[in-house]
Amino acid sequence: MAKVNIKPLADRVLIEPMAAETKTASGIYIPDTAKEKPQKGKVVAVGPGTKDEKVTVKVGDTVLYGKYAGTELKLEGTDYLMMRESDILAII
Repeated sequence: MAKVNIKPLADRVLIEPMAAETKTASGIYIPDTAKEKPQKGKVVAVGPGTKDEKVTVKVGDTVLYGKYAGTELKLEGTDYLMMRESDILAII
């Protein structure tokens, strides 16, 4: 995980999505057109939180998030998602 020069504001979190599954448990390879968006990723940067609530996730945490959560960004050739902490469902 490379150092990113972005500092999210308020309760926003920058997440690097993990790669989608390319093979099923039974050994069948999934083509690119049939892959689902990953719903798991690593936290790369965290904002300071709001004045009422501090952010509970830390850099390096692996998190689960909603399928359509966040805004997609591309920085230095890497895909990221910027989302509010409330869009994160769980820390793994």
